[in-house]
Amino acid sequence: MRKITFIAILLLCICNLAKAKEKVIEQPPFIAWSSTSIQVEKVVLSDTATVLYIKAFYQPKQWIRISGQSFLKDNNGETYVLRSGIGIKPDTEFWMPESGEAEFRLVFPPIPASATSIDFSEGDNVQGAFKIWGIQLKGKALPELLLPQEAIVQKVDINNTLPEPKFEYKEATFKGKILDYRPGLISKITPIVFDPVKGAYEGAEVKINNDGTFTTQIKVPATTSVALRIFGKMISSYVVPGEESSIIINTRELCRQQSKFHKDDKPYGEAVYFGGALAGLSQESFKCNLNPSVMDNYRQLFRDIAGMDAQAYKDFIYGKRATILESIQKASISQALKTVLINQVDAGTAQAISLTEMAIKQAYAMEHKMKNEEVREYFKTTQIKLPENYYADAFRPLGSLNTMALLYNPRLTELVPYYLRHWRDELVKAWGTDKGVYFDINKANELYSSIKDFTPLTAEQEVLLATLPSACQNELREGNEQLLKTIEANKKKTGYTIHEVGEVSDENLFTSIISKFRGKVILADFWATWCGPCRMANKAMLPLKEELKGKDIVYLYITGETSPLKTWENMIPDIHGEHFRLTDAQWSFLGDKFDIRGVPTYLIIDREGNVKHQKTGFPGVAQIKEELMKVYD
Repeated sequence: MRKITFIAILLLCICNLAKAKEKVIEQPPFIAWSSTSIQVEKVVLSDTATVLYIKAFYQPKQWIRISGQSFLKDNNGETYVLRSGIGIKPDTEFWMPESGEAEFRLVFPPIPASATSIDFSEGDNVQGAFKIWGIQLKGKALPELLLPQEAIVQKVDINNTLPEPKFEYKEATFKGKILDYRPGLISKITPIVFDPVKGAYEGAEVKINNDGTFTTQIKVPATTSVALRIFGKMISSYVVPGEESSIIINTRELCRQQSKFHKDDKPYGEAVYFGGALAGLSQESFKCNLNPSVMDNYRQLFRDIAGMDAQAYKDFIYGKRATILESIQKASISQALKTVLINQVDAGTAQAISLTEMAIKQAYAMEHKMKNEEVREYFKTTQIKLPENYYADAFRPLGSLNTMALLYNPRLTELVPYYLRHWRDELVKAWGTDKGVYFDINKANELYSSIKDFTPLTAEQEVLLATLPSACQNELREGNEQLLKTIEANKKKTGYTIHEVGEVSDENLFTSIISKFRGKVILADFWATWCGPCRMANKAMLPLKEELKGKDIVYLYITGETSPLKTWENMIPDIHGEHFRLTDAQWSFLGDKFDIRGVPTYLIIDREGNVKHQKTGFPGVAQIKEELMKVYD
């Protein structure tokens, strides 16, 4: 009996000893991350392993994936490659449950007791890689942060009115600093420019210096805003032609505010400090929690308006507008910001009104649980009855959109050229004029659309151009001159081939297209010149195409007549590969054959002409390479 008791005590001691060697850090603080989708709930350190307990937050019924090449790097520079996953299989799609939340563990080799912090990374070669920097292992506090002198909170006078925007085509300086920066955090940023003439576009990449500073010159035609998507957050700042604007990004605070585990912790200061031109307005806008949108949740909107006619729909939208405007007027914010927010509310209201018929139809289809084919037929054959002068009457209260405050509204880059593009006559009727900033921007957008489609301005368009403000004229003339140079340069470019389909039946169409490349692996890209994601994907693919240069891989690009001929001819010189432009009928046939419901759609075809992989939407360079290599090898 004594022997049994002794053994039991010995086993208990061994268990306690094992536990003593295990260190648990609950909800460790961290410096920064690339995404809010995965968060570290705890870290368990032992002599045998380092285990990260991960909580994932992502869209229900969508997947995430953890690369098998993931690693930890400690503060001494040592790396520890992922051993395994518990509750998740590396390099495999992990489907999120209905709740949009999931838990799993990542197991790495043991880390020395001398390590004070670790970084987690999937690697620099993984598209959209998950990364978390500065995970603390020695306590619940981050190292002390000394703010630079220029990191000041702007004093805002609530009586300040909105300054008249500058309407001049000139360079604005946009500079900044990322606190807690270290090489390897991020190496470059790409500002999004909300250009009133060109629309929203990605500016040139900006290199981040070793001290975390960056600066760039952005040529704009008026006071407007630029934005950075960084550390899981969108940061916007106003810029003014000929002036300087600056931001200081307090990385640890920006990420803390978004953290499920640390959002209630003591702040590390402001998330962003603004300086230079319109700094006070930029700061107020960033910190403002008021939502100016009348229709930010489409599915809820369709549920709310089910059974309504056009008049009831308009009344519903204006009811939401009134509620939001009331909350803006009651808010303790400057008159300047109130003016901007009211303009944004009116922009959202105008968008909602422009979508009246679509919204009523979609609500009906959703209420009656129609299938895709039924929805298409219903949309094609159903006419929504509208009251007389419906649109003019509905747009009439939204006159703020024809004031200079519109230039402070980033939504103008989608509202004017897209949602209200076909409603000009109704807006003239509503506002009793065809003059003003809205109509100038509308005309400028139309002229730039021609330039963007690689069609130089005609003599008739030049006459229209001369009626616009000088800032718009200067930007458009510069764009037109650059286009003419590009067209001439394209005539000398090589690396691409235009193919004719020839006389061939629909049934033999695709076989005929790929027959020219039999014996090689083919990456077929169904795309369109007007498709932004297609164009971004083509740019993203350039390094991979260079990496795989010399291999028997054909890059096949197929488009249809919705891609304007001149636009297509002048775009493809920079897209090396084999190009086909099909008729509408041929495009529709292949769309049905491969069940293509959107662009870009990719097919990977083996050497015998068999389709081995298909994907709609750009999945990222890493996944395309992975699927290509499966077939190539």
